[in-house]
Amino acid sequence: MIGFKYVRARDIADAVRQLSGESNAKLIAGGTNLIDLMKMDVERPTKLIDITRLPLTQVQETQGGGLRIGALVRNSDLGYHPVVEQRYPVLASAIMAGASQQLRNMASTGGNLMQRTRCHYFYDTATPCNKREPGAGCPAIGGQNRMHAILGGSDACIATHPSDMCVALTLLEAKVCVSGPAGDRVIAFADFHRLPGDMPQRDTNLEADEIVTAIELPPKGFAANYTYLKIRDRLSYAFALVSVAVGLDLDGDAIREGRFALGGVAHKPWRDPSAEAALQGQPANLETFDRAADILLRDAKGYACNSFKIDLARRCIVRALAQAARGAPQSQSSKKIA
Repeated sequence: MIGFKYVRARDIADAVRQLSGESNAKLIAGGTNLIDLMKMDVERPTKLIDITRLPLTQVQETQGGGLRIGALVRNSDLGYHPVVEQRYPVLASAIMAGASQQLRNMASTGGNLMQRTRCHYFYDTATPCNKREPGAGCPAIGGQNRMHAILGGSDACIATHPSDMCVALTLLEAKVCVSGPAGDRVIAFADFHRLPGDMPQRDTNLEADEIVTAIELPPKGFAANYTYLKIRDRLSYAFALVSVAVGLDLDGDAIREGRFALGGVAHKPWRDPSAEAALQGQPANLETFDRAADILLRDAKGYACNSFKIDLARRCIVRALAQAARGAPQSQSSKKIA
């Protein structure tokens, strides 16, 4: 049994004070990832700070026409929220593609951003892992790496980020609102998660004494031409081998603006501006989509067990772009690929 202190934060300032006062303190909301890590002896917090009573459960429209989502909004509540379904359907679709209904009922928006990579070597304390102990090595590079990264990896780590929701938030160019001892700040979603480099133990650029308070979405939600396509080993309750979130702004058959982000392929949700630039002003056809996929995957690197993901990612990108162009988004209920 891991011994730890338990406190309930009175407000955001109190949560920040509690975090700052102890080096190995952890925040707990839904606990859908942290409790697993504690059970596996990967995380050994000395203090758990319960933030479930903080006033961070609202979904509110902003003055600029966007949406502010409190960090404690449950995934189920967000996925079924009428404004999200109508104006940001790619986000609703990504949420419904993730986990199980029971987990979505518990998991929080902020917690989804903070979940750790699901590499089996990271979870197995009998094996070395640079994420748990920097300098110990990465056995995944020469081991069982079927689920691992093909983009953005390093000699220190090839784990992948597990979230579906974060792939859609990357596409939507969300912003992360955080509070800490130095006050409040806003982090662009593209800068929130990190690539492993030589510091794989850090998944995000959030400081240890900061707390996520909200996510802000801009007005543009690609409500007409979008999709979230997730390919996995089984139809439910499985992490993505490859996932693709797409948003297109069309002028007839031409693409005014196109964005797409990938999950299951890197240490963070993956988006490439040069690949998206190849869509702009081009006809929405397979030739255009093939070219964009080739650009995004030009530096992809496979390993012994996951080289197949390069071709799988290429086909998923093309399929997802075609779904969005047709206005026929992937169903998350039947899961039959359109």
